[in-house]
Amino acid sequence: TPVVNYVLIALNILVFVFLQELDSTNAFTMAFVTVPEEILTGRDVVTEGTSVRDPVTGEVLSVPGLEPTPISVYITLLTSMFMHAGFAHIAGNMLYLWIFGDNIENHIGHGRYLVFYLLCGIRASLAQIAVTLLGGGNTQLPSLGASGAIAGVLGAYLALFPRRRVKVVIMYFLQDMPALVVIGVWFVYQVILGLGML
Repeated sequence: TPVVNYVLIALNILVFVFLQELDSTNAFTMAFVTVPEEILTGRDVVTEGTSVRDPVTGEVLSVPGLEPTPISVYITLLTSMFMHAGFAHIAGNMLYLWIFGDNIENHIGHGRYLVFYLLCGIRASLAQIAVTLLGGGNTQLPSLGASGAIAGVLGAYLALFPRRRVKVVIMYFLQDMPALVVIGVWFVYQVILGLGML
């Protein structure tokens, strides 16, 4: 039984539903996201919320400020990987974790799978920070989500089971598809989701 995989999925869902979605102020999310400047300096960054007018539609959007992090800012490298930007984000990530994570946990064991998952998520956050810094991006722009950890799980799946096929539902029919194609769909989904956030 892939106990660790089930616990990871449950934690992601519980954090999203009870700590993010029920918090209309976004205080929890903005306190526990990974902020590149915080990781680079080791200091907590708190900012005021702002309003931004969309130049195309004229719509005024409220952007919440960064909240105080009640623990070490470095812990946000872990906490942020259990938060998501919206329902589509968590639904896609948890579906893929459910489909592919159990195979990796079964292959490498419960403890090693948990460590692997967490290390993949942390490395993804550190990569995001490096890209932000090297690209001259806004170091106060937070990041969150399990996508980095799940990308590691999907990469491990392709490395361990390169020829496996996965059952998927297409137009009400159950079909076998190469795992590479199904994982490719996740990658494209992540790109589209990222572009939508921009």
